[in-house]
Amino acid sequence: MKISDLFQEKTVFSFEVFPPKKESGVETIYKTLEELKDLNPDFISVTYGAGGSGVANATTIDLCSKIKNEYHVETIAHLSCLYNTKESVDKILDNLKMQGVENILALRGDVNPDFEVEKDFKYASDLTEYILSKNMGFHVSGACYPEVHQEAENMIVDIKNLKKKVDAGAEHLISQLFFDNHAYYDFIDKVRIAGIDVPVEAGIMPVTNKKQIERMVSMCGASIPAKLSKVLQKFGDDPVAMRDAGISYAVDQIIDLVANGVDGVHIYTMNDPYVAKRITDSVASIVK
Repeated sequence: MKISDLFQEKTVFSFEVFPPKKESGVETIYKTLEELKDLNPDFISVTYGAGGSGVANATTIDLCSKIKNEYHVETIAHLSCLYNTKESVDKILDNLKMQGVENILALRGDVNPDFEVEKDFKYASDLTEYILSKNMGFHVSGACYPEVHQEAENMIVDIKNLKKKVDAGAEHLISQLFFDNHAYYDFIDKVRIAGIDVPVEAGIMPVTNKKQIERMVSMCGASIPAKLSKVLQKFGDDPVAMRDAGISYAVDQIIDLVANGVDGVHIYTMNDPYVAKRITDSVASIVK
């Protein structure tokens, strides 16, 4: 099913998982998926590779296949391009097609100095255009950055680049994580003024670990509002209290987003089905 079609029916609610870095972790992610599919998300996306290596990740395809064909939940396969050639992308597309996976999140990918950048694709818009040029029936989604991509000159340039993705054929966008809903609303206003009218899902990451979130914030540039900063200061050294406070903060974000007409909510689960379940149960009557 085409992911963008879901937004015609309801406020979309979805999850992201990532493949294990080691083969020994495969059974763990299968158990995670078993629990996540019971929460009835609209779809589950699976990230691509680790650390921006760009190495073709067969596990991503395997997990997407399992989600789609065994759990009967729609799925999106992440695919980054900086470290892929047209030839390697062709192989990935063929594998996805064989598994019945129809949706792809086309990404540039993070720069990793340990790997040599390929020359076939420079931007996610290039990958989007290439995937759709193959006429294989894929539907393409893209990423967006409410508080500006860290490498972008400014918000205006960033939104112009986002428009190129949509013009290239991206039919649905998933935002980078953010903790300040006002930043997201301001971004959406600018996006719509720019003529980008595809559904935009709000990316929400529950803050359950102080060090983890500090690392993520340093990577993506998300701001920490005063309310969340106080939560981190008060509960950051108490794992259980931090987890529960972080879940509550995420739930508050989601309630406010839905009340303001958000297209959808995408939970960065960090492969933690307990946290995903707590959030899902809390917003079940709200996200519909």
